[in-house]
Amino acid sequence: MIRVLGIDFGVRRHGLAVSDPMGYSAQPAGVVERKGRDPGLDEIARVIEDKEVTRIVIGLPVHMDGEPGDHYEDVLAFVALLEERFGLPVETVDERLTTVQAERALLEGGMSRKKRKQRVDQMAAQLILQGWLDRQSGMPDIPDLS
Repeated sequence: MIRVLGIDFGVRRHGLAVSDPMGYSAQPAGVVERKGRDPGLDEIARVIEDKEVTRIVIGLPVHMDGEPGDHYEDVLAFVALLEERFGLPVETVDERLTTVQAERALLEGGMSRKKRKQRVDQMAAQLILQGWLDRQSGMPDIPDLS
């Protein structure tokens, strides 16, 4: 049994998602609002402890051409902080289009702009984590045909 924490890194907030104990599905786990230079590790620590997380997966911003995206280096620095603080394995995964997919899904669901802003980060984390879980189980990625 494993519990994996998925993180959608953000300059203002981090979206969080956790896997079920069997590692099949990702559920939203909230948003960490960053205050100033505080990376939000104390709030992440609470989720890790409460959910008994054993691994962390974090989205790495990559442009469509495969080149490093905005905040690429910030994410790598954050990964180092996570590894140092929690001593858990941290894996980066390509997060291309996850925020766009999350925004689209929330928009199609008729959610107001204000509510979308509050939910998009944790939904992006959920998409990042679910993609990782599916790859671990050998399930093929489902292409976005829209």
